[in-house]
Amino acid sequence: MNRQALIQLIRAKRSFLCIGLDPDLAKIPPHLLEEEDPVFEFNKQIIEATHDLAVAYKPNFAFYESHGVKGWQSLTKTIQYLNSVYPGQLFTIADAKRGDIGNTSQQYARAMFEPGSSGLDFDAVTVAPYMGEDSVKPFLSYSGKWIIVLALTSNKGAVDFQFFSDNGIPLYEQVLEKSKSWGNEENMMYVVGATKAEMLTGIRKIIPRHFLLVPGVGAQGGSLEEVVRYGITGECGLLVNSSRNIIHASNGKDFALKAREEAGRMQKEMNRLLS
Repeated sequence: MNRQALIQLIRAKRSFLCIGLDPDLAKIPPHLLEEEDPVFEFNKQIIEATHDLAVAYKPNFAFYESHGVKGWQSLTKTIQYLNSVYPGQLFTIADAKRGDIGNTSQQYARAMFEPGSSGLDFDAVTVAPYMGEDSVKPFLSYSGKWIIVLALTSNKGAVDFQFFSDNGIPLYEQVLEKSKSWGNEENMMYVVGATKAEMLTGIRKIIPRHFLLVPGVGAQGGSLEEVVRYGITGECGLLVNSSRNIIHASNGKDFALKAREEAGRMQKEMNRLLS
């Protein structure tokens, strides 16, 4: 999905909601545990209930890799389901946070973007830029795919390194300045946490038109209204992620209905803010 298609999708759905598919087996409704693949069945029902309200889905790889081969199978079935049942209707993000020396990153990129190799075919992947340009470039070699660079995260430990200052310029701003030349607005986004929403004004001075993936709204305490106030562009330029608040809104047989209600609440607010 290219930039213009993503923008059109946001306009059509009046939404910039990204739903994190981070299924926790301890929170999955007990009746699903009887299924052959509880994680995939959970994801499938969440997607069926919310696909008209969201523009993107973001599986966090940790919730699949922790289950070994079974988890990888659940992840593969989930992305194949999204691509086959809703082609061109949803933006898919591999929340894998990869990044290593060039030849290793090339293999990571194959895993995310080459279905003939891994069975996966995502639109985008999250990438850690700490090892520099040569660790990121292999992901950008795939036409029509996106990388989403970690810039300013929403967790408490973000202050440990991301705010280190050199001549008054914090590290996360240096990451933005340096990395924006590696790609462009058509193939590169950035992660900026909603809990740091007040810093979006300065971030927009550095990357005024890039899309931002914004986690931290909901369970982590970020404000959707503040994210929009400081971060929106004329083309929206935002994908706001919510995971637990939506997918684990209930652990009963009504879990998909409750997920839809929560996603609907967010979409309604997004529609108001877009207006």
